[in-house]
Amino acid sequence: MTIVSNTSPLCYLVLIGHADLLAKLHRQIHTTRKVLEELRHSNAPSPVRQWAASPPAWLTIHPDARVSDPAFDVLDPGERTALCLAEQLRADLVLLDEAAARLLASQRGMKVSGTLGVLCDAAQAGLLKLPAALDLLRKTNFRASPELWRALYSR
Repeated sequence: MTIVSNTSPLCYLVLIGHADLLAKLHRQIHTTRKVLEELRHSNAPSPVRQWAASPPAWLTIHPDARVSDPAFDVLDPGERTALCLAEQLRADLVLLDEAAARLLASQRGMKVSGTLGVLCDAAQAGLLKLPAALDLLRKTNFRASPELWRALYSR
């Protein structure tokens, strides 16, 4: 199974100490140099920069593809390169949190998940307790609607 991740899911999973879930659930994750650059950016949280300075072996970094499709113009650079990579690899799943990127990926026939989906999958696999992971995530600047938080806590 080929999985491509954008910046946001990697960032938030690192922040809550659960980045290793990706390897446990999917063995290998693919991303782009631009995503890694965003994770290493001086504005990124220190734990994320440290993690990205020496990425784990399960994270395969690909060169950034040249994006010429104007549909991608609404996305940030990391999202553009991640979606391009997902199309190139014919990924089975692309990990994105941002609404515009998720919509575009879905419109292009890609299966989409994100930080919350990874946590739910990990809970279902018995790798974590979902409420505890959600509590950690809520301490970051991750945003979701009150309805979504309620639904997740009631699982």
